[in-house]
Amino acid sequence: MARETTHDERLRDLEAEAFRTGRTLAEHSEQLKTVTEQQQTAFRNVDSLADAVGAPGDRSIAQRLDTIERVLFALARAQGIAPDDPA
Repeated sequence: MARETTHDERLRDLEAEAFRTGRTLAEHSEQLKTVTEQQQTAFRNVDSLADAVGAPGDRSIAQRLDTIERVLFALARAQGIAPDDPA
């Protein structure tokens, strides 16, 4: 009987370890999803800035810089930062 108890205990230990591993993998998967979403957002922001700058000759440098400033202000506001407030 002692051998059966040991076997049952070992089986429970393995099941518990499998559960913990599965939970850890799920947590890592969620973290990876979050990082991927953040990277995609960053790439879209870079693309937006590149679009704002445009090709040389399309708009004056002052117009392009003004557009970049507006994009940066909008990004700051979206993150809860008030860029127009004096420091």
